[in-house]
Amino acid sequence: MQARAASIERLRALRPHGPARTAFAGLFAATFLCFLAIGAVLPALPRYVKGPMGAGDIAVGVVMGAFALTALVGRPLGGRIADRRGRKLVFCAGLLFCVAAGALLFLPSVPGLIFARFIVGIGDGWVFTAGVTWIVDLAPDHRRGQAIGIYGLSIWGGLTLGAILGEGAYALGGYSAVWILASVGPLLGLAVASVVPEVRRERREDAQPVLAAPQVTGFASPRARGLGGWIPRESVRPGIALGLANIGYGTMGAFIVLLLDWRGIGHGAIAFVAFSGALLLTRAGLSRLPDQVGARMTVLVSGVLEGLGLIGLAAAQSLPVALAAAALMGVGMSLIFPALATLTVEGVVPERRGAALGGFTAFFDIGFGLGAPLSGLIVSLGDGGNYPAAFAASGVLAFLGALIGWRSTRQPVVPTYA
Repeated sequence: MQARAASIERLRALRPHGPARTAFAGLFAATFLCFLAIGAVLPALPRYVKGPMGAGDIAVGVVMGAFALTALVGRPLGGRIADRRGRKLVFCAGLLFCVAAGALLFLPSVPGLIFARFIVGIGDGWVFTAGVTWIVDLAPDHRRGQAIGIYGLSIWGGLTLGAILGEGAYALGGYSAVWILASVGPLLGLAVASVVPEVRRERREDAQPVLAAPQVTGFASPRARGLGGWIPRESVRPGIALGLANIGYGTMGAFIVLLLDWRGIGHGAIAFVAFSGALLLTRAGLSRLPDQVGARMTVLVSGVLEGLGLIGLAAAQSLPVALAAAALMGVGMSLIFPALATLTVEGVVPERRGAALGGFTAFFDIGFGLGAPLSGLIVSLGDGGNYPAAFAASGVLAFLGALIGWRSTRQPVVPTYA
């Protein structure tokens, strides 16, 4: 009877309580509002650079990918600060950076736009890292993958609806209306986040997390100390897989509108909505898949589907084919992040989750930061117009990322109870 009572008490500790549910809902809403604003800018910015700014495809790639440079540094730094000073501080500071970045889009030059993207990179990185670490704190151990996946709906939901809202704002008020929206969204998110309670899931006082001896397979030595001591070693292999997958997202975000315009198809914003809509629906319906079938297998299948979608976009000659390929890519990308994040947090004690997830999510920015300008370079080779080649190359890299993610594993942190 005592053993059964102890088991029941342990299960109750794993069940979400009232403050945790309130915190989750607040985090979801604040993150959604922030990424709604970021998504509104995505269809407008490439046109703005090539139109009113009169710049070329390489400039488009540099402007779109510039945020990744500051986010690359900002995510690990934000994670470390979140471990020491609290998740809420970093989350709210990130929202403030995003507000400032929206206002800076009014600077009338390509260097001004690059500077604005640098600032949004810090904000995006801090909101993302502090938010996902906070969510992991709140989630039961056996449902981390699902919690990360559901939280990710706020990001992709914001990007999806933001693209539609941005097109509407542009139709009503031009680029200025889009830039205003880019500041209003995170400002509203800050108002929500300011009243979110900073709580963590309760554990028994006698619970002692024990880190099993790491047993690593893959592409790095188990004695490696990460990248220069800045990115924790637990983050490196899952991070490389994420970065390779995200090169495709960088290509999509920067060039889907221009690819379909070049083909004479048009409706690039609709294709982006098909991509992110499929991602949303897949994640909403299959959010527990990494927990049920395993994170490694989820990464492998998802990466292959993403690669096929990118190659389909490269070959698309009509809008229905382009939409189907974009949706397939979205299905593929939907579970890559939660599956790889699950692999990352399984290898660290709770006190180092912020640093580990900050290092892991930095590879998101490496992928986007490389994908956009490298695709711009591919497009500009020869006589220009090599958009299909850029998408096909990104598809091949997605296949490589799937293989690396599948080959990477770590023995998890096992909580024991006295």
